[in-house]
Amino acid sequence: MADPKGFLNHGREVAKSRPVEERVKDWNEVYVPGSLLPIISKQASRCMDCGIPFCHNGCPLGNLIPEWNDYAYREDWAAASERLHATNNFPEFTGRLCPAPCESACVLGINQPPVTIKNVEVSIIDKAWETGDVAPRIPERLSGKTVAVIGSGPAGLAAAQQLTRAGHTVAVYERADRVGGLLRYGIPEFKMEKRHINRRIEQMRAEGTRFRTGVEIGRDIKATDLKKRYDAVVIAAGATTARDLPVPGRELKGIHQAMEYLPLANKVQEGDYVTPPISAEGKHVVVIGGGDTGADCVGTAHRQGAASVTQLEIMPRPGEERNPVSQPWPTFPMLYKVTSAHEEGGERVYAVSTTHFEGDEDGNVQWLHMSEVEFVDGKLTQKPGTERKIPAQLVTLAMGFTGTDRQNGLVEQFGLELDERGNIARDADFQTNVPGVFVAGDAGRGQSLIVWAIAEGRSAARGADRYLTGASDLPAPIRPTDRALAV
Repeated sequence: MADPKGFLNHGREVAKSRPVEERVKDWNEVYVPGSLLPIISKQASRCMDCGIPFCHNGCPLGNLIPEWNDYAYREDWAAASERLHATNNFPEFTGRLCPAPCESACVLGINQPPVTIKNVEVSIIDKAWETGDVAPRIPERLSGKTVAVIGSGPAGLAAAQQLTRAGHTVAVYERADRVGGLLRYGIPEFKMEKRHINRRIEQMRAEGTRFRTGVEIGRDIKATDLKKRYDAVVIAAGATTARDLPVPGRELKGIHQAMEYLPLANKVQEGDYVTPPISAEGKHVVVIGGGDTGADCVGTAHRQGAASVTQLEIMPRPGEERNPVSQPWPTFPMLYKVTSAHEEGGERVYAVSTTHFEGDEDGNVQWLHMSEVEFVDGKLTQKPGTERKIPAQLVTLAMGFTGTDRQNGLVEQFGLELDERGNIARDADFQTNVPGVFVAGDAGRGQSLIVWAIAEGRSAARGADRYLTGASDLPAPIRPTDRALAV
């Protein structure tokens, strides 16, 4: 145990953010560089090394949190990095992007602020990169087997790295022009600078993983041809079919899906554009959807110089404290959350539904009409007399995703079966109904968290390794039916 009295002697301290007026002028990460290291040893000492560490179960990866907390407290960064990487291929991603269900499950959180697990995690991995403790792990021998991984998001990258380290020859196919999936083009730079992806890709290349960008399976290469070329295939193509809003005026110019808007802002940071083809500059922006993707749109609009930003959510505003009856510890509660983007300004409106859009004579959206809603007999119903309109010259739809892309023919060409939710069905080894074809991440699970994506990638890699060799030493943190304590 790091410090038996650590949780008594030290309060919770989190990473410091740069001033709003400074950070909205650039796209760098919002946190003050180096602000964590001076405090992280004390924060790690707050971990109580519980007899039953519920934080393990709160994390789909089963991260060995008390162990690396102890090493961080002692400032043994090499040992902390080893323990961290034992269960997580990319802790610099999760340490920046995960909503930390492990902290919701922290035993200390029953009656005190929980341990800053996420901050400890990112401190360990950043220190490991700084000191050279992250090195390629090249397999000692090759199996002679080949694997194709479709998709280079966190699930695909995790599966590819695990299978490469098991000795298989792995090629990752990505339809975008750069590797990273939604990590690259869905996550704004101010949440995670893309240098973190780039150095992981270089590590994977050094280990032997090959990357093929600008290739869409189902269109550029038929799925049947890919199946013939490789001994196994892992599908990690995500759940990229966005939920739409079929209301009058949806066809007006200026209304875009979030994943049409956000990637263009990231491409500016990559040097592809000087200014994005879709910009919020000088416009009244409305973001429909109150989740993390919506918050990403809010922060992006701030940096592009929007005249105003309003975020709409159809559900009522969540509470600020855990409801012990409906969301008891150690479940992951749905709470009112203020992200860095919300700190930067804008208005958040809850319990409203968009009724229609209104445009100008040139077909450009100008107004959004909405109505308050309430639950009546278990259904959200519009409240009469609450209709109003707000200016809207750019609207982004961030209402989630409904399943994997069916437009490119991948599902049909492989002959894949879908489950009742429209996701690609799989068995306990993450294998689809087609022998040798596996699925991991959102394509099989539906829209979920980055920790679930990495856990699924690792688990699918074990299933593929067993299929190829008859046995596997690769870890499998979850089964397809697992929900653990995080959703």
